[in-house]
Amino acid sequence: MIVKMLHDKGLRSEHAYTVACLTIGLSIASWATSMKVEPAGIDRADRWGIFTATWPATWFGLGLALAQYEDAEVLHKEV
Repeated sequence: MIVKMLHDKGLRSEHAYTVACLTIGLSIASWATSMKVEPAGIDRADRWGIFTATWPATWFGLGLALAQYEDAEVLHKEV
């Protein structure tokens, strides 16, 4: 139901995959920035990196769900 709604709003699997790849870079950037900017040290930087590192899996999963929905939609149109 959520996947259908997102698809109807214009979100496609390619979009979700792109965001997933970008969030990998964001995770590395947030870790590196936290290391240099915050005085809290490596512990805080590691927490930021781990926090943002959970996002790619979510976006890849959403991309897979959208891809399956798109494949099923194509099958129903052909039959």
